[in-house]
Amino acid sequence: MQHLTHTPAQAFLPYMPMHFTPTEYAARQASARVALQARGLDALLMFAPEGHFWISGYDTFGFAMFQCMILTAKGDLHLLTRTPDLRQAQLTSTLTDAEIHIWQDIEGASPARDLANLLADLGVKGLIGYESDTVGLTDRTGRALHAAIPGLIDASELIRALRRVKSPAEIEMHRRAAALSDDALDQAIALARPGAFEGDILAAMQGAVFKGGGDYAGNEFILGSGPGALLCRYYSGRRHLSPNDQLTLEWSGAYARYHAAMMRTVLVGRASDHHRRMHAAAVEALEACEAAIRPGAPMGDVYAAHARVFDAHGFSHARLRACGYGMGAVYNPIWVDFPMFYENNPLIMQAGQVFFLHMILMDSAAGEAMTLGHSVLVKPDGIERLSRHGLDLILNA
Repeated sequence: MQHLTHTPAQAFLPYMPMHFTPTEYAARQASARVALQARGLDALLMFAPEGHFWISGYDTFGFAMFQCMILTAKGDLHLLTRTPDLRQAQLTSTLTDAEIHIWQDIEGASPARDLANLLADLGVKGLIGYESDTVGLTDRTGRALHAAIPGLIDASELIRALRRVKSPAEIEMHRRAAALSDDALDQAIALARPGAFEGDILAAMQGAVFKGGGDYAGNEFILGSGPGALLCRYYSGRRHLSPNDQLTLEWSGAYARYHAAMMRTVLVGRASDHHRRMHAAAVEALEACEAAIRPGAPMGDVYAAHARVFDAHGFSHARLRACGYGMGAVYNPIWVDFPMFYENNPLIMQAGQVFFLHMILMDSAAGEAMTLGHSVLVKPDGIERLSRHGLDLILNA
C-alpha cells in the first residue's frame, strides 16, 4: 500500500470542481461522526460512492474496483483506492495527500488486507461498521473484506439517513437539475412528430443537459415508442415515430450529480379516448400523491393515494407496485435514491427531502401507455414542484 508524500494537486491546479463550501463539508463530516459515535462504532467503512461524494466531494466511477473510505469515531477521513483515482481524489475531494492511500495493481494484491493494515495504522480497535447495501461492494470483494476484517457490523443506513434531508445548498443543486430536466422535455416536445427518429430526440434531450452544464444521469434516459412505450427500462434499438404513435420518456437532468427526474408519455398524431382517460387518472393520482406528502407521515401513504385513484378509475391492472422514490446525488447504475414509495412503507417523510413521483399506466391489453411524473421538494406545509412544466396532455399532430 502506497502512502503519498508529494505536493498536493491543489497546489498547482487552478480549477477545483468542489461544489460546496469547506464549511458545509465540515458540517457533514461532523454529523457523520456523531452518528457513528451514537452507534457505538470506532469506524465506518464506506463503500457507497454517493456517500464518498456527500462527505468529501470525491467524485469518480472508480468504485467499480475495490475502493473504501474510512470514517473514524475521532473524525478522521481516509481513502483507500487505486492509482487511477489518485488525482481524482486530489482534485475533487477535501482529502489531503496524507489521507489518500493506494493499493497496488499487482498479481496477488489484496486491497482488503491493505484496508485491515490501514485500520491498524489508524488505531481502530473497536467495533467497525461497513456498508453492504451498495454497488460499491460486490459479493466477491465483500467475502474478501470479511475474511480480512472479521466481525464487521452492517451500517448501510448510517450515511444514507444523513443524506436524505438536503441542505439549502443541495436543494439549489436539485433546482438546477430540475431546470435541465425541463429543458430536455422542451427538446422532446419540439421533435416528437410523425416520422421523427428516436435517436434525434434522445440526442437533443441529453444535449440540453450537457449544454446547461449538467452531467450524465445515474442511468440511461428511457425512451420507447410504439409497443416500446409500455416499457419502463432503456433498451437498445431506434425507430422512427409513426403517424399515430406514443412515446414514453423517463429522464433526469443531473447537476453536480444531483437529480430531478421526470416522466411523460407524448402522443403523436391523435389521442384515443383510452389515452385521455389514462391521462386524467394520472393527473388525479399525481395530485393525490402530492397531497399525501407531508413531514411526519409514512411513505406508504403516498403509495396508497396512488393506488386508490388508479383503482377507482379501473386501472388496477395497468399500474405498478411503486410510484416513486428519493432523489439525490447518486451514481450508476441507477438514479434511484432509495427507498421507494411502496405499499405500507413505514419510513417517515421529512422536510428537505426530494422525491420523484411517477404515475405509470401500462395497459398491455389495449397496447397503450400513459405516464406522468416530476420531482418535488418536501416543505414544512406540503410540497413544491421543482418542474416548470404543467400536467397537460402532450399531443403533437
